[in-house]
Amino acid sequence: MRILIVKLGSIGDVVHTLPAAAAIRRALPEAEISWVVERGGAAEILCGAERNQFLRRLIVVDTKALRHQESLGETLLIARQQLRGLRASAFDIALDFQGLLKSAAITKLSKAKRRFGFARAALREPTSRFLLTDTVSVPKKIHVIRKNLALAEKALGISVPERDFEFPIFTDETDRREADEIIERAGGDFTILNPAGGWATKLWPAENFGALADKLWKEFGLRSIVTTASSENALAEKVLQNSRAGKISTANPSLKGFYELAKRARLYVGGDTGPTHLAAAARAPIVGIFGPT
Repeated sequence: MRILIVKLGSIGDVVHTLPAAAAIRRALPEAEISWVVERGGAAEILCGAERNQFLRRLIVVDTKALRHQESLGETLLIARQQLRGLRASAFDIALDFQGLLKSAAITKLSKAKRRFGFARAALREPTSRFLLTDTVSVPKKIHVIRKNLALAEKALGISVPERDFEFPIFTDETDRREADEIIERAGGDFTILNPAGGWATKLWPAENFGALADKLWKEFGLRSIVTTASSENALAEKVLQNSRAGKISTANPSLKGFYELAKRARLYVGGDTGPTHLAAAARAPIVGIFGPT
């Protein structure tokens, strides 16, 4: 059986779909599983999965590029190039875990015989229902991981786990060495502090993170590593400026380097952002800070 998973992004979206993909692999070990993902950070999480036989193919698309072309000819050319990778396999079943028009369109363009997605009430863009052949109803207000597992279970007729979810993220020596170097600079047992969050309403004040770093050192002897993307260095610097103890350092790890770092953290503190979900996949003890959004 050839199965296509469509979950384009973001980082958290991909992490939340991994347990469903792992359940499919365990239940159907002979299946050929491919995954369509958006170009960017989320794709990095899935890289290397082919080498570990979790996925047969990783198909990276760039739907943003289609929107930014000035002419119809350029748009069609890019679409044709991306479809070449999508149509390299004759899929039996496509699973749309995203619930958007563009994700449903990808299942349609894949020419899969059956295209499963969520029933209308659970779709982020309900009009995408018309591009699917089958839909699956899921209970309201369940965690997105359980929602994704329900889609896999009902579409494929497989058993899925109730707990102890698997997050198949494959790292290598480069990723582990990156984490080792960050830990060595920190100089001891450490907490990860992640002050970023996409937009302002998701942010806990950087000043608070600086004060927290001091409290973690004073009360528990834990150093703090402030992790951000390189574009967020100003935010990390603000955290440092508000820490008086000085038991704090900064890092811009890759996603897989961060994953290896989180595996060894005594604690992770962050907001509603991709690294928080990645830290959960790494089984780090977590304090999640959620604001008005």
